[in-house]
Order: sequence, then C-alpha cells, then structure tokens
Amino acid sequence: MTLHKKEKIIKNEFKILKNWEEKYEYLIDLGKKMSQKSPEFRSKDKLIHGCQSKVWLEAKLNESRIFFEADSDALLPRGMAALMIRVYSGLFPFEIIYSNANFIYEIGFQTFLSPIRANGMLLFLKKIKFYAIAFNAKISVSLNDRI
Repeated sequence: MTLHKKEKIIKNEFKILKNWEEKYEYLIDLGKKMSQKSPEFRSKDKLIHGCQSKVWLEAKLNESRIFFEADSDALLPRGMAALMIRVYSGLFPFEIIYSNANFIYEIGFQTFLSPIRANGMLLFLKKIKFYAIAFNAKISVSLNDRI
C-alpha cells in the first residue's frame, strides 16, 4: 500500500472521531492492540530521547523496505507509535525521506495532544526519517558496489 493511501485511511478514521476524548480513546485502543515487546527490546539504543514517556523504536531493512517495531511504557504513546508504524512500516526509504507528514497536522494532533506529547510524535517521526536516510545510504552503497 502506498504512503498516500495509508495516510488517507488514517485521516478518514480520525474524521469519524468527534472530539479530543474520542481521539485519545482511539490512540489508547491502538496502544492496547499493539503487542508489548520483550524486556530485551527496550534497550538504550532503541530509546527515543526527549519523549515524556519512554518510547523505543527499531527498524529493519528487508528487500529494500523498512519495517518498524515500537513499544512504550505508557498506552497513549504506544498508540501514537502504532499509528506511525501503520503509516511508515513497509515503505521504501526514499518514500519516508520525501514524505511531508502533513497527515499529522490534518488529523489535528497539535490541537488535542499536549505540547509535550505532540513533540514526542515529531521526535518519533524524526527517528523514522533518520532510519530511512541511513538505510537509503546503505542501499545506495550496495548498488554502487554491484556496478
């Protein structure tokens, strides 16, 4: 599924939600549905610094696509992470690098999330893009080695 289609689905899901309480409940439900990772997953190298709660993110490259896994010690950030993973997991690195993430603003996160939580969402996105840039460079080097 394309990035644009994933974003459209999520925007439509949030249009149905009438107020910030329903949006919070939806994110918490996403967090409950996301499988909790093992204690080994929660390592310092996966920790996203600057978030109010502890949030861990891991990325793996498989057939030139990036797949993400995340966890958090709190349900709301875990739900936010689950949402971001739905959007970005399975994409090619260049798709993530050149995405503008407007769906975050179109959903209205900056209006119903606290500034600290909204900042955490942006830090999560920044880490996703960091992985995309790193994997894109790895793919480029690999292609150049073949030439």
